[in-house]
Amino acid sequence: MSKVLARRGRWSAYKLVLMQAAIAGGASVLFFVVWGAQYGVSALAGAAVAVLPNFVFATLAFSHSGASAAGKVLKTFYWGEAVKLLLTIALFSLVFINLKIVFMPLFVCYSLALLVHWTAPLYFKQK
Repeated sequence: MSKVLARRGRWSAYKLVLMQAAIAGGASVLFFVVWGAQYGVSALAGAAVAVLPNFVFATLAFSHSGASAAGKVLKTFYWGEAVKLLLTIALFSLVFINLKIVFMPLFVCYSLALLVHWTAPLYFKQK
């Protein structure tokens, strides 16, 4: 039963990450079409900085489930959040060092993906 719960939680988290990727990817395409390639790449970089750490967190955090694994669940959530934070810092550093970016589309897409994450309870109802 605990594997089923972990799988269900992981699937819900993956749906959220997929929704973030779709919204931020759509915004990146919009920036590309309206303002050109540099804006599109900057927006795509912001989307990647937001989505990739959330995917890693979802994978790590929902690896265990159940009352018998409560300690493991808590540990993997803390570990997943720490990895997510460090990965976000590393990705922002890589983007700023290696790409010639425009700040506005980068932070718009990053913020848009975070907004999707924060408003997720409005979209997903538990049955």
